[in-house]
Amino acid sequence: MPIFRLSRAVAWALSLKGRLLLGLAATWVIVVALVMWAGWASSRSLSEESNLIHLNYEARLIADELTDQVDSRLAALGQLAEQMPLKAGEGTDPHTLLAANGALLEWFEGLLLYDAAGTIQADWPQMPGRQGFDAGFRDYFQFVKGFKRPYVSEPFIGGISGMPMLLFLVPLLDEAGDFQGALGGLVNIREGGLFERLRRIRLGDGGYAAIATASGRLIYHPDRSRILAPLPSEGASPSLALARLGWEGEARGPALDGQMTYQAFRQIWPADWIVGVYLPSEQVMSPFRGLFRRLAILGLLIAVMLLPLMGWLLWLALRPLYRLEGQIGELGRGERTHVTLTSRMQEIQRVGNALNRLERERGLALAQWRDRQAFLDAILAESPVGMFVTDPQGRIVYANRALLELAGRTVSPRHHAQWLAGLHADDRDAILDLWQFSQRSGEDFLRQFRYYRADGTLLWLEVHASRVLIDCQLIGFVGIVKDITLHREQESLRQWEAEHDPLTGLLNRRGFERRLEEALAAWRKAETPSALLLFDLDRFKPINDLGGHALGDTMLRRVAEAVNGVVRVSDHVARQGGDEFAVLLPSCDVDQARRIAESLRGAVAGLSVIHEGREFRVTLSVGVTTLLPGDRDIQEVIGRADAASYEAKRRGRDAVVSA
Repeated sequence: MPIFRLSRAVAWALSLKGRLLLGLAATWVIVVALVMWAGWASSRSLSEESNLIHLNYEARLIADELTDQVDSRLAALGQLAEQMPLKAGEGTDPHTLLAANGALLEWFEGLLLYDAAGTIQADWPQMPGRQGFDAGFRDYFQFVKGFKRPYVSEPFIGGISGMPMLLFLVPLLDEAGDFQGALGGLVNIREGGLFERLRRIRLGDGGYAAIATASGRLIYHPDRSRILAPLPSEGASPSLALARLGWEGEARGPALDGQMTYQAFRQIWPADWIVGVYLPSEQVMSPFRGLFRRLAILGLLIAVMLLPLMGWLLWLALRPLYRLEGQIGELGRGERTHVTLTSRMQEIQRVGNALNRLERERGLALAQWRDRQAFLDAILAESPVGMFVTDPQGRIVYANRALLELAGRTVSPRHHAQWLAGLHADDRDAILDLWQFSQRSGEDFLRQFRYYRADGTLLWLEVHASRVLIDCQLIGFVGIVKDITLHREQESLRQWEAEHDPLTGLLNRRGFERRLEEALAAWRKAETPSALLLFDLDRFKPINDLGGHALGDTMLRRVAEAVNGVVRVSDHVARQGGDEFAVLLPSCDVDQARRIAESLRGAVAGLSVIHEGREFRVTLSVGVTTLLPGDRDIQEVIGRADAASYEAKRRGRDAVVSA
């Protein structure tokens, strides 16, 4: 019973009345959806703009405040540094002076005095193990010593406290400007007051601010477990990657945890830090979702209430069509010779007149078609050339005796799947695409392809099919099938011989240069890299002179086999002439090309030929180059590789040189 009701519902939906009614309802839904979408887009745009302005303001406030705090701390250390004695025994004792400035501990966890070598001479408050510690190798000390200006270090874990720390450093300079040491202040990232304001910032329910170094380490985050964690990769957060390079601005993208957010970034230049303020996208749009959900429900309810009214109006409009339907049924059963309608709707009257004309023309066309079909069947059956006929949808409905014998099949031509099964797998998709194009466009189908006979024999066929029209109406396609297997085999052999060296079976100069042209075109179009190796055989002439060309040919064939054993399947190896060889390495950079060249050099070095008890060996002088943006033609590339090969010979042979 449910299946019967479902089928009735589907039939009603496919009827003209059902389609019109559903079309009106769908139109209403689309209009409501478009209006809501426009409202949503406008609201989203305004909300995004206002929130980005707010985030920009917050990020700027935080950056300005932290910049002031960093400057203030460095300035305070600078004032204290001016009071420090530069030599032992001069002025106030450093420990006493540091203790006298204990008020700085409001800003710092501890104060450290370094000598010119980076050894801690004094600290306050004094901690066991700190005095005498050598920090001369540390990056922060090397920076202050080298540039003689204040510096804020990268975050690190304190060796004594075990807490994440920062070190503010100012240089100690004598009157001549020479470096005498440094004064540092330690800041506890988690417990110090440097980031105290950030802990009180509230940006809705899920917004927050974070501080990171330009080198890629977090130094403040509401989740303390993230402190000192590395920042996400460039691909995971593109805006943050730009901020690390100095960019300031607003964007929309993933936050540190991958959540989609609105973001604003500002720089804290004195410390080389980045302020990032994040506001979840979900939080930005949440106030609007409830409103638009209610509006959508209201629009759908109105559409549902209007359906009965629209259905009744459609029934009134379609009553003449129902009467026409009955008369068409009688016409089909032979109970009528024409339809007769009395309706004020001109469209219905025109349909009735068209049906009457169609019925008359159909009778005439049917008689003509039978005559033509008999004539065509006689021609096709006796033709010595393979021929077939399809219906308008492209399915084979007739194949003559010559085609069945050619394909080695006795099945009915209507077994469409079995005919398609004979197509070669590499050609099938292209053939079907071209066949569908010919059906749509009316263009002739002309293609050569491989086809398997029923006994498994592989043939090359040429098929030429044209559409057949009667009174401008497509009734199908007629095709001719030729066996061109012998012609293709001869053509393939001629093409292979034209581009290959008969001695080694490698590409010759002509075939190689054509592939190099294709690689250069791919490089210009899509920057697909390729590398070129050129080499000849060192000490090959004695082999020809003493052993004759037969011995030389043997060595050339062995070299060709060795090279083929090293290169990749996708690479192209050629014998340019004499003992000159070339290798084209598609999708290969210069480092990989050098490794392959070294492998070739090693493989060939192990080859030898023996003549009259004497062993002959050869080595390679390989020139390596890659395609460059300025290459205008392949001669420039070949010339560059050739020059590198000559340079390898000049260095003593048996070498690889890049150009």
